[in-house]
Amino acid sequence: MKRLKNGGVIQACIAAIFSVVLPFATGINPMAQSTGSPGATALPVTIPVTIRVKGHVPPESELRPVDFTISEDGEPQTILSIRAMGTNSPINLLVLIQDDVVSSVALEIKPLAQFIRKLPRGSRVSVGYMRAGSLQVRQKFTADLEKAARSLRSPIGVSSAAPYNPYVELVDALKRFDSQPAGRRAVLMVSDGVDVSRGSDASFQSVDLERAIAEAQRRAVAVYAFFAPTVGASGNVNLLPNGQSSLQKLSEQTGGHAFFQGLNAPTSFDPFIRELSAALDRQIALTYLSTHPKKGFHRIKIVSLTPDVHLNYPAGYKR
Repeated sequence: MKRLKNGGVIQACIAAIFSVVLPFATGINPMAQSTGSPGATALPVTIPVTIRVKGHVPPESELRPVDFTISEDGEPQTILSIRAMGTNSPINLLVLIQDDVVSSVALEIKPLAQFIRKLPRGSRVSVGYMRAGSLQVRQKFTADLEKAARSLRSPIGVSSAAPYNPYVELVDALKRFDSQPAGRRAVLMVSDGVDVSRGSDASFQSVDLERAIAEAQRRAVAVYAFFAPTVGASGNVNLLPNGQSSLQKLSEQTGGHAFFQGLNAPTSFDPFIRELSAALDRQIALTYLSTHPKKGFHRIKIVSLTPDVHLNYPAGYKR
């Protein structure tokens, strides 16, 4: 089915979600709805959810309502609200570019700038560069999309700019969401994903990768990654697969997506940008009432009752 038709179907899906879910999101007594331990304090939790239609898609008139259930640590939870998806729903987006990626990435700055300019009105964008020693913030969060787009620059593209560990600087960048309004949140990270701070084969087991995942989950930030090799690691068949595995893990655990074209630099970011734009158009911010206030990791499971609908969401969060 063509993308435009899928888009129309998905918009119909989200309308169905609002008609089914939102009537139950008002006037809720948290303790009456609690399914956790008696006397436990219920707390709201917000997560990013992307709705995708897969396989055969029936005509809109035949599409069943996209009803779904959410559970935390195996117990049903109550959905409180959904912030709408689609082209009219603003998003808080942080663009991070690793400063030592190969020089061909400079050709992708213009398409990335156009992507920023086309974000929904009211969106807020920040731009930063991951480099040796620190995170360089080129633009703080701003609703001026043109200003944010103009703040992009070509990466330096030299080994001396390598951060050695992009996840430390990602954690630093994620803290900047704390001052932003609630709603849809995402990071677009252009990186090779390689962490050599603790050895050349440690990326996938990186402590800082795990910390970055936890911080993104806690702030309801979906991380999307565009893989691009760096000057120092380009062609390294040992480092680059580890980096890609790390980016894949980071994106999957936070409700985002990682984009690759083999181990080489992509010929163009255009296919990545088109798919990312479509994913963000289908993203919602779902808030539910958590009945598990204790510290630790809480696993989330969302089940769609419509077979043709796939829900992409974080694996959980750490309180």
